[in-house]
Amino acid sequence: VSEREGLLVIEAKKLKGVDFYFDFPTHTGTENLIMAACMAKGITNLYNASCEPEVVDLVVLLNKMGAKISGAGTPVISVEGVSGLNGIEYDALPSRIECSFFMVAAAITKGDLKINNVNLQHIGIVADKLRRIGVDINQDGKNSIRVKSTNRLKAINLTTWPFPGFPTDFQAQMMALLALSNGTSIVKETIFENRFMHVNELNRLGAEISVHLDEAVVKGVKNLKGAPVMASDLQAGAGLVLAALAANGASTVDRVYHIDRGYETIEKRLLLLGASIERFNPVKNGG
Repeated sequence: VSEREGLLVIEAKKLKGVDFYFDFPTHTGTENLIMAACMAKGITNLYNASCEPEVVDLVVLLNKMGAKISGAGTPVISVEGVSGLNGIEYDALPSRIECSFFMVAAAITKGDLKINNVNLQHIGIVADKLRRIGVDINQDGKNSIRVKSTNRLKAINLTTWPFPGFPTDFQAQMMALLALSNGTSIVKETIFENRFMHVNELNRLGAEISVHLDEAVVKGVKNLKGAPVMASDLQAGAGLVLAALAANGASTVDRVYHIDRGYETIEKRLLLLGASIERFNPVKNGG
C-alpha cells in the first residue's frame, strides 16, 4: 500500500487469510475486507465487524455468487477463500437512509405519506425517535408504512452509534427536523469528525444551532426562511433539502451532485409528492 500523488495505490500478487481486529466497527471497512477475503487463500476472521444490514445483504449476495462467509450481522465474520465467484442477478436491499429521508419529509412538511418497500427492523431507532417527538408511523401493508405529522414536534436528544444505534448517515436530516421542534435538542456525533458542516447552512435558513466539540445544541424555532445554501456532502445536502422544503420562501441548494450519490432523481420524486422543486444549472460568467 502506497500513496502516490494524493491517491492510495494497493497492489498484491496474492492475498492470504488473517485474523483482523477493527478498532471500531466500520461499515465500509468491513465490506471492503469481506470482498478482499473472498478469494484470499485460507480463512479470514474479522473481529469487531460492522453489523449493518447492508453488510448482511452484501454477504448474502457474495454467498450466492459462491463465496463462503459466515457470521454476517454479528461482530465476528469468517471468510473462507474460494477460487472464483459466479455472476448472478440479485435485488439489493432497499435503502434505509432513503426511507428515513421520506419519513422526515412527511414530518417536516406536516404531510401524510405512504412509503413502500420498507423494512422497519432496519430503521427501528429512527422510527422510535420520530414517534417520541410526535410523528405518527403505522404499518400500512406488509412492506409499507404511513407517516404523518400535524402538530409541532417535541425536542429530543440523540447520539449516533453503529447499528442498531442511530445512523450517522441520518444525523443531518434529523437535525433539520429538530430545528423546527419545540424545545432544545442535543445531537452527539460519535462516528465521524467534521460531521456538523451542515450546521452553518441550516443557520442560514434561520435555525438556531451551536456546536461544541462533538455535540450540537439545537434550539427549535417556529419557522425557517429560504436562503441560498451549499451541500458539503451527501447527507448534509439531503438535510438541507428537507429544511428548504419546510422553509418560508425560496431556497437554492448548490453542489447537489453530492446528493445524487445517494438519492436517485430526488427532485422528480419530491415533485410527485407535491413539492415545489426544480433542478437547474446556474449561469456562470455570463455564459
